[in-house]
Amino acid sequence: MMRLELRPGAVAPARRVPAGALACAAFALLAVLAACDKDDRYGGSFRGLSVGSPAPSLATKTLADVGGDLSRITTYRQPDPRMYQYSVDKALAQRKPILLEFATPGHCTPCDEQLQVTKALMEKYQDQVIFIHVDQYQNPQAYKAYRVMGDPWTYAIDGQGVVRAVNPGKMLYGEMELAIHKILPAPAS
Repeated sequence: MMRLELRPGAVAPARRVPAGALACAAFALLAVLAACDKDDRYGGSFRGLSVGSPAPSLATKTLADVGGDLSRITTYRQPDPRMYQYSVDKALAQRKPILLEFATPGHCTPCDEQLQVTKALMEKYQDQVIFIHVDQYQNPQAYKAYRVMGDPWTYAIDGQGVVRAVNPGKMLYGEMELAIHKILPAPAS
């Protein structure tokens, strides 16, 4: 058997890893990471609130709290001041449906896209629903209270303060609109 001895300071020759093995390892890692967002194995107090839970009432920063400076309340590049008018506790006190969007676009590309969808739906439902965006950097206590474990994360809360829809992860326009329909009052007959 041949024995390889290295001189002090010498570097051992690199071993090539087959490209197929690298591709398989990368695919496996991506599959695990993608599943983290929707995996129910981590239920209970570790994950977000469940449908039917009362929405926690707590103070979150508003535009008034930061002197109107949007950069002190969100990392979103195109913020809409209407999403920062209410603190969560004040919004719940209004007894009006709430779409509560947890998103930190400063480190989350899908969050930026999610907030674009939220803004588009706000144009359509702003008279019926209070829209609130909560950025992790400015409101970490809200992430903890709502058990948010990633970005984006959406809660649809009815006028009685009960969670009616929860979505960890990015939503399409139609999916978010369905969540909004779950919290709108029934039409008068």
